[in-house]
Amino acid sequence: MDKLEFGYFYKQLVAGKWIDETQFYFADDPNETDRFLGYLPQYELPYWVGYCDIEDGIEFRTAEELVNAPIFNGQSLKERWDMVRIVSIEGIGLGDWITSVPHV
Repeated sequence: MDKLEFGYFYKQLVAGKWIDETQFYFADDPNETDRFLGYLPQYELPYWVGYCDIEDGIEFRTAEELVNAPIFNGQSLKERWDMVRIVSIEGIGLGDWITSVPHV
């Protein structure tokens, strides 16, 4: 299992629980470059993305800003969601994450 419905993922991202350090790649990337995003509530800009169009990554105030920013080859995460393949969330595989952590 490496796919997750966007609405479900977004709901967890907004809630900010058990979602930090989400590792993923895009299925249409022949190199399967790992990318990361997450939520760290202790920061003023708690939502972050690494390995995107912005060197050294970028931070956002809201989940909505994160998913709609055109930072993946000029497109947003929301626009490219059909190509997202999740490697892990919170350091565990997607299947285990779904069954072993509380969700909203």
